Amino acid sequence: MFRFSRLSGPAIVTGGTVAVLTVALASCAPKVVPPPPPPPPPPKVVIIPPKPMPPNGASNNLAFPAADANGLRESVNRNISPSQMLWNLRSAYNVAALNCNEPKHANILVRYRAFLKNHARTLTAANKKVDEEFRKKYGARFTAPREQYMTAVYNHFALPPTLPHFCDAVLAVSEDGEAVKSVDLEAFAVRSLPNIEVVFDDFYRRYEQYRIDLAAWQAQYGQPVAQPASAVVLPATAGGGTGTSPKK
Repeated sequence: MFRFSRLSGPAIVTGGTVAVLTVALASCAPKVVPPPPPPPPPPKVVIIPPKPMPPNGASNNLAFPAADANGLRESVNRNISPSQMLWNLRSAYNVAALNCNEPKHANILVRYRAFLKNHARTLTAANKKVDEEFRKKYGARFTAPREQYMTAVYNHFALPPTLPHFCDAVLAVSEDGEAVKSVDLEAFAVRSLPNIEVVFDDFYRRYEQYRIDLAAWQAQYGQPVAQPASAVVLPATAGGGTGTSPKK
């Protein structure tokens, strides 16, 4: 009877055994934790610019006259006769004397009184000419249209947002007028009234730009606002032109 003795020698490791060992070792290795996701970007800071404001503290829904192709706006002081221009200059002096109360404007009242005294006859003649112009246009019932027009003239000059610059303009014009003789008064009015009217042209230009800036601001940061009427049209003047005045 034969007996087989146990053979001794190096262990034989097969491919399957290697795979098992590899898996076992891998399971014992520390796991690699993936890095956390990056934090979200901070919210974008939107800096809202200040809301545009009306110039000179004006109302935000002020009606203003439209400009023509030359940039000139319809006005009670345009397209009128020389006599009407002189009478409107007198009205400007009157409004300034009543409303320009700062110490620097004190000479307006003094000069207005001298203006009335020194040019009384010329002013009376101008007033009669204006009456004739309105009578020719409106007939016997010309008084009401003339009074309506002159009310618009006074309201135009007394527009609160323009008052500081209006007072400065009248002060300068009244200083120039001190040396004017009665015979030259109408010509003085024709060249000087536009120097007062430019105050209103400038204000309405800035006010129109405010409306443009406000519309752009509202479109980006808020609800749009209703646009005001562009102008209030007044009755035709005696000279055949039309005037406009800010709505009161």
